[in-house]
Amino acid sequence: MGIRRKARELALNALYQGEMTATPVAEKFPLLCDNFEINKKAIPYGQLLVDGITDNWDVIDKKIADSAANWRMSRMSVLDRNIIRLATYEMLFQKDVPNQVAINEAVELAKRFCTDDSPAFINGILDAILKTLAPEE
Repeated sequence: MGIRRKARELALNALYQGEMTATPVAEKFPLLCDNFEINKKAIPYGQLLVDGITDNWDVIDKKIADSAANWRMSRMSVLDRNIIRLATYEMLFQKDVPNQVAINEAVELAKRFCTDDSPAFINGILDAILKTLAPEE
């Protein structure tokens, strides 16, 4: 498993913990890294993801809400919602990550951590978001 995938898993854990405990994600990230066996090489990109999502939370959630036909964010499972946030952040702000890679990585996270229906659900929403973006150069 690559370092960036491990970083995405780390960021997903931090986002999940933040939602479940109603604590600021960025504030608790170092504690999460200290208390679990984390690949040290994954921490910088994980931190970048957590900080980027936190800094752009409203923009990301609006993009998801606008693209999730007939689904309110509050109805999505916590894991599905945060995987979608991760990929949406990468698609909007991480220009070194091709959009298809962000989507594929999100689907892989869903296969590992979510229900059997989650990969298709997440892929559908991310595909709808992709259609709203300018073509990659």
